[in-house]
Amino acid sequence: MSLSGKRVLVTGGGSGAGADLARGFVKAGAEVVISGRRIGALREVAEPLGARWVQADVTDEASVQRMFQEAGPCDVVIANAGAADSTVMARTTLAQWNAMIAVNLTGVFLTFRAALGQFRGDGRLIAVASTAGLKGYAKIVPYAAAKHGVVGLVRSLALEVARKGITVNAICPGYLDTPMTDHSVQVIAEKTGRSLAEARVVLEALSPQGRLYQPSEVTAAALYLASGAARGVNGACLTISGGEV
Repeated sequence: MSLSGKRVLVTGGGSGAGADLARGFVKAGAEVVISGRRIGALREVAEPLGARWVQADVTDEASVQRMFQEAGPCDVVIANAGAADSTVMARTTLAQWNAMIAVNLTGVFLTFRAALGQFRGDGRLIAVASTAGLKGYAKIVPYAAAKHGVVGLVRSLALEVARKGITVNAICPGYLDTPMTDHSVQVIAEKTGRSLAEARVVLEALSPQGRLYQPSEVTAAALYLASGAARGVNGACLTISGGEV
């Protein structure tokens, strides 16, 4: 699946799924630009790949505008930047709520809005959402609300741009085998007294396949959505969940 001649921007590209997306699109022949807040992490991913990196905060409107100015016109924009937090609703602070909405939903809005103005013709917008955007989970109310918002954004924007040669889609994985999930495992262990291995099993058990999903599975879905074969796929939510959703 060649993407030779295409420029791809991946937000949150310094680790986890974002880093794997960068590797996958470089391998497919694309020019890749990754963005994020941590310069060291961005360099570590980008330099071995021959990719470019841009420091950016997707929750900041001016920063997002600078990100696209530095990246140059892109053909594929993947809104992957995100964060997770976990606590029961009664103990969720307004600051926690605002933080989850900002990075997981507002960040997608700002990224996609800026992307629309720089496409040179056809374009692909891909949001890395979550199964939490399609169903409820206990103790992650702000995160799930944000991801549900991303799914609504994708479905609505897809209709706006359907006649412009632009597609807008979401990838909704279950728990991925990434540092973000390692943090969730740590939180579960601390709050329940379980070992890290036992806490990891709790998350694996949410999958009908009894496993965490690999970042490479997200990359494979994104490569498909970015390809000409997916020209008619618009407003879709591709789930990587083993049948959970």
